[in-house]
Amino acid sequence: MIVKGNISGLRKGKFYLQKQIDSLVVSVDSVDVNGNNEFIMTDVVNSPEMYYLAMDKTDKKIPFFGEKDTVYIKSSLDKFNFKYLIDGSENQDLLDDYYDFIQKFNGQNLDLQKAYWQAQINQNADSIALIEKQQKALEKRKYLYAINFAINHKNKEVSPYIALTDLVNANTVWLDSIYNSLNPEIKASKYGEELKNYIIKIKVAEE
Repeated sequence: MIVKGNISGLRKGKFYLQKQIDSLVVSVDSVDVNGNNEFIMTDVVNSPEMYYLAMDKTDKKIPFFGEKDTVYIKSSLDKFNFKYLIDGSENQDLLDDYYDFIQKFNGQNLDLQKAYWQAQINQNADSIALIEKQQKALEKRKYLYAINFAINHKNKEVSPYIALTDLVNANTVWLDSIYNSLNPEIKASKYGEELKNYIIKIKVAEE
């Protein structure tokens, strides 16, 4: 994988290419920048997985799905980890689509929370009960959307990744459904293997 970064406003600094190994986030490459806002870093990608572009001496990171290809990351120095563009990763494109829709659920939940607080202030028991029911229904729709998204993209590593990050509390029946739907190549991927091991662990704990 080749990572080509372009950070406007950058003249001097150091960046790290990082990924998680076991429970630790480690740097697999780094680059010193002096007088140029563009840089290149690389890593061997055996299976698409989550990487981070980290800025030295800060806690700022840009997460992105790394693939066996060239990934382009464009941002600015002042909005480094808030506003950025990533190109060259199919899994990242799908993950962006997924998060865009999840944000809609989160926005609706925020509206319900505001209404819930107001109902509590007004001591309106009927409104509180109704809002609680709506919140549960919204949470269920959010879960079902994540499950369907994962199953509908069974040929991409983003599928088991979503299961491992957003559906860890889901019933094992749903996790099984996602795992069993995966293409053989995805089952053998980093996140496919992790999902399989997680399901086994949960089933053992439930016995």
